[in-house]
Amino acid sequence: MATPSTTTLLLVRHGETTTTGKVLPGRAPGLHLSTRGTEQAEQVAARLAQLPRRPHALYVSPLERTRETARPITRELGVRARVHRGLLECDFGEWTGQSLAALRKRREWSQVQHSPSTFRFPSGESFAEMQSRIWGALVDIAARHRGETVVCVSHADPIKAAVTFAQGTPLDLFQRTVISTCSVSALVLGDSTPFVLAVNSTSTLSELVPS
Repeated sequence: MATPSTTTLLLVRHGETTTTGKVLPGRAPGLHLSTRGTEQAEQVAARLAQLPRRPHALYVSPLERTRETARPITRELGVRARVHRGLLECDFGEWTGQSLAALRKRREWSQVQHSPSTFRFPSGESFAEMQSRIWGALVDIAARHRGETVVCVSHADPIKAAVTFAQGTPLDLFQRTVISTCSVSALVLGDSTPFVLAVNSTSTLSELVPS
C-alpha cells in the first residue's frame, strides 16, 4: 500500500438509492440510500476493515447518500468522516433530477457519451471542470496523509474521471469505465506518476499491493 512518500486513496462510490440507474440526481438534496444501499454500505465497511493496513482517515462528499454510506465505515474503522466539497457529484445544472430515459433521447446525449471533454451541462459544470476538481481534491487529501491509506466516499462520474486521469487516458474515453455502487477503486499518489491498483472492485481488497 502506501510508502512514507505516497498515499493510497480508496475511492468508494456511495450505495444504491431509489433513483440509481433511473434519474440523474446530481447535487439535489434529500436523496437517501435505499434499503439495498444501506446493506451495501455495511458490506463495504466490513471489507475495508479487513485490510491488512487499516485506513487512517475518511473523507466524504457533503451529500446525504455519501454521508450515509460513510456511517458504517466510521464505525468499523474508528475514524471520523470529514466533508470535502471537492468530492461532490458533478453539477448537472438544468439536467439535475431528469430521468435518464428522457436524457438519452436528447441530441446532446451522444456528445456526453462520446466527446464529454467538449460538453458543459446547461447552467452547470463541464466534465473537464469536474475532473480538475476531483483530482485537485485527491491531491489535497494525499498531501495531508503521506504514508497513509485514506477512504474517500464520492460519486460515479467523479471517480471515473479520477481513475481516467490517473491512467493517463483521455477524458473522452472516461465513459468506458464502470463504477458500481459501493465499489472500491484504489489509487496511489505521491511526488511522481500516480498508480491505479484497482477499479470497480466489489470483492476482497486484500490484494491491493503494487507489484
